[in-house]
Amino acid sequence: MAGGSARIISLGLTAWLCAAAIVAQSPMANDGQKAAATPPRTPHFPTSDNCLACHNSLSTASGEDVSIGSAWRGSIMANSSRDPYWQASVRRETLDHPRHGAAIEDECSTCHMPMSRTVARFRGEEGRVFAHLPIGQTSSADARLAAEGVSCSLCHQISRERLGTTESFTGGFVVSPATPKGATIFGPFAVDSGRARLMHSATGVMPAESTHIQDSALCATCHTLYTSAFGPDGTVVASLPEQVSYLEWQHSAYRSERSCQSCHMPEVGEPTAVASVLGELRPGLSRHTFVGGNAFMLRMLNRYRAELGVEALPSELSANARATVDQLQSHSATVSASAVRGPDGVLAIDVSVQNLTGHKFPTGYPSRRSWLHLTVRADNGRVLFESGAVAPSGAITGNDNDTDPTRYEPHHEEIRATDQVQIYESVMVDSAGHVTTGLLKGVKFVKDNRLLPRGFDKATAVPDVAVRGDAATDANFNAAGDRIRYRVPLIEPVGPLTIDVALRYQPISFRWARNLASYDADEPRRFVSYFDAMASESSTVVARTTVHVR
Repeated sequence: MAGGSARIISLGLTAWLCAAAIVAQSPMANDGQKAAATPPRTPHFPTSDNCLACHNSLSTASGEDVSIGSAWRGSIMANSSRDPYWQASVRRETLDHPRHGAAIEDECSTCHMPMSRTVARFRGEEGRVFAHLPIGQTSSADARLAAEGVSCSLCHQISRERLGTTESFTGGFVVSPATPKGATIFGPFAVDSGRARLMHSATGVMPAESTHIQDSALCATCHTLYTSAFGPDGTVVASLPEQVSYLEWQHSAYRSERSCQSCHMPEVGEPTAVASVLGELRPGLSRHTFVGGNAFMLRMLNRYRAELGVEALPSELSANARATVDQLQSHSATVSASAVRGPDGVLAIDVSVQNLTGHKFPTGYPSRRSWLHLTVRADNGRVLFESGAVAPSGAITGNDNDTDPTRYEPHHEEIRATDQVQIYESVMVDSAGHVTTGLLKGVKFVKDNRLLPRGFDKATAVPDVAVRGDAATDANFNAAGDRIRYRVPLIEPVGPLTIDVALRYQPISFRWARNLASYDADEPRRFVSYFDAMASESSTVVARTTVHVR
C-alpha cells in the first residue's frame, strides 16, 4: 500500500478494529441473505503495508527474489476489487435485476472485497461495491479495506471451522474473533514467543501455527461458488454451480496427490527466511504469486493502472503475468497429432488433448474457454484447411456463439468443415432455454466439455461437476483427454503437407465481453473499450504440435 495508508493505519496501537468475526453464508438461493453471528470481539484486519514491512525483501541463498509482499501485490488476489471485468459484470447484474441490486453487491463483494464486506456485515449492513469505486478515489476506512482485495490478513485469519463443508462455499469462511491478546494470524510455521511478541507489538495480531492454511478446502471457500437464477418476475428459479474447481479436484486423482496451494503457491526449493526482520530459515516457504489463468487481466491492470487505482509496480504485474503464461504453457495441457492420407483423397488427422491440471481445464469463471486451432498447409505455405483461427477482435472464426449470441458451438467428435471448431467450454441457458452470459439468469449448463483431470470418472460425477452436452456420450472424451478426428478433403494433388495444431486459451471470451456492450453504464463501457483495445492479445497458446505428411 502507499505511504498514506501507513500513516492512517499505524502499526499496532492505533490500528483500527474491523468486524464480522464470522462470515457465514449460503448461496443466493436464500434470497441473498447470509447468517452472521456477532462475536464477543471483532477481528483485527491490518492492511498489507503492516505485513509488507517484514515479509518483503526476501531472497534465497541462490539469489531468487521470493518476497511475499511483491509477489502478492502483483497478483489477481491483490487486485480482485480493481478487476474491471468484475466491476462491469456486477453492474450488469444489478441492471438486469434491479430488485436485487443491494443483495447482488453484497454477494459479489464477499470474495472480491472481503474485508470491507466483513465490516459491513458486522454493522448489520450489506457489503457494497460501487460505493468504493473508483478504487483510490476515497479514503474512508471501508474504502481502504475494499482496495486491499484479497489481502494477507483476510486469508491468514480464516479458521479451520467448517472448511470443506457445503456451508463454507460461496464465501462461507469463518474469521476467528480477536482475543484479549489480539487477533490470530495462522501460518504453517511455529513461531517462538519472542518473535510472536514482536509481531504483536507491530501489528496487533498473534501468529499461530496451523496446517489448515495449506488445505485446499481453504481455497474452496471462494473458489466454489453457487449463484441463484432469477426468473422474469424476479423470483429465484434455480441454483447454478457457477464455478466449482474444488469439487472438480475432489473428483480427480489429484485429491490424494496435490493441494491447490502446491500448484498455485509452489514452494521455494531451499530453506528461506520468511521475514526480513529476525527471520529464520524455513523449508517449504510458499511463493505468493497465486499463479492462475488470467495473464490477460494482469496486463490490462498494468496498461490502465491509473484509471483502475493500481498500486502494484509495473514490474510486479509483468512478472506475475509471465509466471501465469509459464504455468499455462508448462503445466496445463498437452496436444499431439497423427495424420494419414486416405485412398479417397481425404487427409485424416487424429488430435489428442490431455489436461495436466487437477481440475477441469479451463476451470473457474465460465467466461473461460480453450480450443483447437488446426491448420493444414502445402509445402509452399498455402493454407489448405483451417479450423479455429482467432480474429483480431478475439472471436473464433466459425464459432456459432461468437457469430450469433443465441447459438453455441456443439462438441465435435469429427470435424469436416472450416466452420466447425472444437471449443472446450461451459455454456449456460436461462429459464426460457436461451443461451446467456448473465450469471443470475443461468439455470443450467447445456454444454460442459471442458477437459477432464486425470482420474475423473464421467459416470460417477455428481451433477454439479458433470459433463454436459454431446461430450457426455463421446467415448473418446474422458479422463485420458479428448481425441478428435479431422477429415480434410484434398481437392487437388499436393505434395508434402504441414499440419500445425495449437491449443489456445482465452480467460474472457469474445461473447462474454461483447455482451456487456449494450449496458449503458460506466463500468461496462470502460471494460468493453479495454477489451477491444487489447483483444488481439486476449488468448494464449497453451500447447502446440506440428506433423509433416508426405
